Amino acid sequence: MPLTFDMPFDDLLTYQGTNPRPADFDEYWARALAALDDTPADVEIVPAEFQTPYARCSHLWFTGTGGARVHAKLLQPVEPQGPAVLEFHGYTGDSGEWVSKLPYVALGHTVAALDMRGQAGLSVEEIPVAGWSMATYLLRGIDDTPDNLLYRHLFLDTARLARIVMGLDGVDPDRVAATGFSQGGGLTLACAALEPRIRLAAPVYPFLSDYRRAWELDLEKKPYDEIAAYFRKRDPLHRREDEIFTRLGYVDVQHLAPRVRARTLLTVSLADRVCPPSTQFAAYNKLTCEKSYRTYPDYGHETLPGTADEIYSLLATL
Repeated sequence: MPLTFDMPFDDLLTYQGTNPRPADFDEYWARALAALDDTPADVEIVPAEFQTPYARCSHLWFTGTGGARVHAKLLQPVEPQGPAVLEFHGYTGDSGEWVSKLPYVALGHTVAALDMRGQAGLSVEEIPVAGWSMATYLLRGIDDTPDNLLYRHLFLDTARLARIVMGLDGVDPDRVAATGFSQGGGLTLACAALEPRIRLAAPVYPFLSDYRRAWELDLEKKPYDEIAAYFRKRDPLHRREDEIFTRLGYVDVQHLAPRVRARTLLTVSLADRVCPPSTQFAAYNKLTCEKSYRTYPDYGHETLPGTADEIYSLLATL
């Protein structure tokens, strides 16, 4: 295996991460899940214009923490077989085309694809934050209380979607999978951590892991470059550096990884300068579930040949 640009490959397999874990991390997420339980979901399912003979296609709406209305595309087979797939999209993106979900529906799988709040989809971000919110999602809420970090709400949205789907007619709650690329990969891990009934997880080059390591590599690539932008504008002398990274630790998926119970397949690009391999292995190495990884030595943060087929074959076994 060739050297990666950030550390030797053998070191990746034992790397335990750099970003600090807050001392009250477990209490933080216990409080967050309790807040989710206390928030009525107010689920609404509305037929979509797009339809097929073998699937009911709908807009699924629910209320998340803070009162935001959150949207997902929902495709339910006319003859469901029990499994379901949750899809999470990349940074600033959306839930994608209806037609892209149909291969899973053809297997009899229910599919739900989430639109993340405030990004390109239909979900609405309605939670004001104090301080820094300049053209960023990653650090939105960083100067507010830790309970108002945007990614806290987004992680909880993934768990709520999983619970809703698990309760649908035709879905076996023990046969649900999650998958996504980049931000979607990080959200896949967060979802599987916060909803331990997730059976399979297939994250691809996950974002949202080991923030301090990504910053220290100084690759000047979006979206981790938002961290440097924050320091330049709000803390040029780095007096709050430890505080900022500790606060980001609440929404660092490497610290949630030990909670994952799903069988997990991680796909990593070893030349990825957007989500560096070390940040991905920081989460992978903390997984205590059944796990495996696939590496693309010559690829970066881009389309990886064969990956969609591999994930489809895995999720077909649900």
